[in-house]
Amino acid sequence: MNYWLMKTEPDEFSIDALAKKKTEPWSGVRNYQARNFIREMRIGDGVLFYHSSCEIPGVVGIAEIATEPRPDPTQFDAKSDYFDAKSTRAEPRWSLVDVRFKRKLKRTITLTELKTHSELEDLALIRPGNRLSVLPVSKTQWDFILGLE
Repeated sequence: MNYWLMKTEPDEFSIDALAKKKTEPWSGVRNYQARNFIREMRIGDGVLFYHSSCEIPGVVGIAEIATEPRPDPTQFDAKSDYFDAKSTRAEPRWSLVDVRFKRKLKRTITLTELKTHSELEDLALIRPGNRLSVLPVSKTQWDFILGLE
């Protein structure tokens, strides 16, 4: 089992929206490194659901990977903001997985709080300049973060 942190802007798609929908395709990722992480995901992997670009960024919930990676259909849709004219069905550039809601955290574990713990100094999220929307998390980091709840 692997563990991940997936960032979303809550005004675009929040933990509450995922709770209502239960399962949602994680589409629109257009960074090769983040895409490669998606391609490593397997059904049942754990996800820390993270709200970014908001007043109080932080981990707000837990989800799980619900499907194997597959081509992101938005790359082929000329009307989509995520259309990629260079991507083909024979050789798609972009992938997605479905994410399934597990639960909201009792409280937001803020980015500011995460940065205060030396146990998380290797967490990709808090490294300077890291802006990826999909990041790996170790089992130790996963357990520590959830222990803060």
